[in-house]
Amino acid sequence: MGMRSVLAAAVLLLSAVRLCAGQALVPGVMIFGDSVVDAGNNNRLATLVRADFPPYGRDFPTTHAPTGRFCNGKLATDYTVENLGLSSYPPAYLSEEAQSNNKSLLHGANFASGAAGYLDATAALYVSAFALQQRHAGAAPHARVLTALDFISKCECCAASLTLLITSCVQGAISLSRQLDYFREYQSRVAASAGAQRAAALTSGSIYVVSAGTSDYVQNYYVNPVLAATYTPDQFSDALMQPFTAFVENLYGLGARRIGVTSLPPMGCLPASVTLFGGGGSNGGCVERLNNDSLIFNRKLGAAADAVKRQHPDLKLVVFDIYQPLLDLVSNPTSAGFFESRRACCGTGTIETSVLCHQGAPGTCINATGYVFWDGFHPTDAANKVLADSLLIQGLQLI
Repeated sequence: MGMRSVLAAAVLLLSAVRLCAGQALVPGVMIFGDSVVDAGNNNRLATLVRADFPPYGRDFPTTHAPTGRFCNGKLATDYTVENLGLSSYPPAYLSEEAQSNNKSLLHGANFASGAAGYLDATAALYVSAFALQQRHAGAAPHARVLTALDFISKCECCAASLTLLITSCVQGAISLSRQLDYFREYQSRVAASAGAQRAAALTSGSIYVVSAGTSDYVQNYYVNPVLAATYTPDQFSDALMQPFTAFVENLYGLGARRIGVTSLPPMGCLPASVTLFGGGGSNGGCVERLNNDSLIFNRKLGAAADAVKRQHPDLKLVVFDIYQPLLDLVSNPTSAGFFESRRACCGTGTIETSVLCHQGAPGTCINATGYVFWDGFHPTDAANKVLADSLLIQGLQLI
């Protein structure tokens, strides 16, 4: 049976179950991790790693406006939420909606933060001079929703190097440890507003999506000479397994029973990675050594997940493979209806992300539907739909 036939069968099965039950397949979705799944939490931080300005969000349904998602439209997790039959997307936990309205939290929440990693040090490593200035003045890190222009004007020192601009002007993101703290707070708020019984059912019945690891490499290991001198890539992947295991164990301890963790993507195929770390040949191919690092990490992630499952027979834990689906899109884009998989839509398509991907970036494509990548690191809405369909098949056992 071909992939499309399997997908069609999965969709029909889920639709039939939803029709019979008359409701969503799960009570909620909880999302943790990095910029691939951040729905706007970084909007509330004094950070350059943000996407709350055009052209981000230009293809987002109904609003066609930036939301804080690092995409022109919807994330793969947005499509996953739709596939599960939920009527609304889990709000970014730091958003005004989530902070002011407990009812908005009754179907889950999004705790993810661009630049977060399994290592807390990844989220805290790079602090901009502007962020330090605000902290010194006693300002709360999310006292005001800041704009891209604030940071462009305050971080002129970084303009001399694209690599530094991307990796050195980053305020501490919301680490995974801090995301867990927010989740504990979330549980208390839901219990207070909806009752302990409903809160417990929401916690145990929801699907938890965790997407992390790429920032640990691209924004930490690959640009941190101390780490690179201390660990080989293989040793660094070992160092990430302990915080991964601890995070899943903490989620389990807080009541999670259905957890889906994404693998690393082919990091060497991200347009910005090719630009920053060297191409794979004259045809603009992927960086092989980075892809090898992804594969090493993914093998160890699978083994670590299996070890956790052996400790907890009542835990459903799935590692979602996004490496192969994304590699297939990059290697053979036309088979899925795309025509450009090496260059991103935004700007030159080689490096731009976050504040470099702005309204005035020259060269931005008019129609992103034929592009696999929206910016230097993140897929387009159309590619996210393909990835979400793959996750749907892999995640059936979580439902």
